[in-house]
Amino acid sequence: MGTTQQAAPAVTTPPAPGPRHTDGRTRERPLVLRLLARPEVGVFLGAVAVFVFFLIAAPSLRQGGSMATVLYQASTIGIMALPVALLMIGGEFDLSAGVAVITSALTAAMLSYQLTLNVWTGVIVALVVSLAVGAFNGWMLVKTGLPSFLVTLGTFLILQGVNLAVTKLVTGNVATDDISTMDGFDQARALFASSFDVGGVQVKITVVWWLVFAALATWVLLRTKYGNWIFAVGGNKESARAVGVPVTFTKISLFVVVGFGAWFVGMHQLFSFNTVQSGEGVGQELIYIAAAVIGGCLLTGGHGSAIGPVFGAFMFGMVQQGIVYAGWNPDWFKAFLGVMLLGAVLINLWVQRTATRR
Repeated sequence: MGTTQQAAPAVTTPPAPGPRHTDGRTRERPLVLRLLARPEVGVFLGAVAVFVFFLIAAPSLRQGGSMATVLYQASTIGIMALPVALLMIGGEFDLSAGVAVITSALTAAMLSYQLTLNVWTGVIVALVVSLAVGAFNGWMLVKTGLPSFLVTLGTFLILQGVNLAVTKLVTGNVATDDISTMDGFDQARALFASSFDVGGVQVKITVVWWLVFAALATWVLLRTKYGNWIFAVGGNKESARAVGVPVTFTKISLFVVVGFGAWFVGMHQLFSFNTVQSGEGVGQELIYIAAAVIGGCLLTGGHGSAIGPVFGAFMFGMVQQGIVYAGWNPDWFKAFLGVMLLGAVLINLWVQRTATRR
């Protein structure tokens, strides 16, 4: 009787390890290129260069009080540059941002003084007005399909005229009355325009608010669904709408956020100086936009960060005050501004090309 032999199980030998072959799509980019892809890297390097330059050119800037002044100047620009940057990432502009700041301050001042109300009443009404202006800009944009440049240019002209005409009509002057003796002034001033001591140096509260708003904006952009919506509508709003992004809500809400920023900066100006000149604010919108562009936000939308405009605003404050401390003619500030803007655009272009090169 024959015996049945069972075949031994086959042993599969794993292939010898060797070099992994990847194509350009799966190969991990070097750390340097990944860092360069960040929109704030270029402006950070520029801010360091400007900082070192003026520390050498203006030795008095090395004092704590001088740096506090630089930070204060930067914060008044930076608070407003943050919502403007978010709007630019969403693919839009707001040319009415500068005069909208004055509109909010005028509203709070005249309502409180002329009606002898607690200043907090004026502050709240000014907030409603500022948010309404932002909502109007956004609504006009999505309903008409006009470029935001044209929509907000119209709002800019309207607010500029209203600011002057209504102030003259109500006060008989081009400026509001002093509200420093009104009820609630001290409490509002503590929130919007107070100072605190750090090592014997007085630092404005706006510096703290600036950094808080920057941290909040960064969290929104990088950690929330709304932040994804902002990048999506700025990149391609039709593609964003096709995948379910609420384009209309996102666009309008971004303009409302700009309105909030205008209100906050307006309240700071009012409670810092107790009165407001109705013709101010013209040209500030370009400063806010320039700070965002220098901070890495593309004019075409869909790219940028909240950290970049922080460095952009710091560069503005450093140059503006550095020229004064260096004893130079302050008229050179505009020339420096133009150089910084062109330099930032060229650096951002180089960074993008370098980061996307395989």
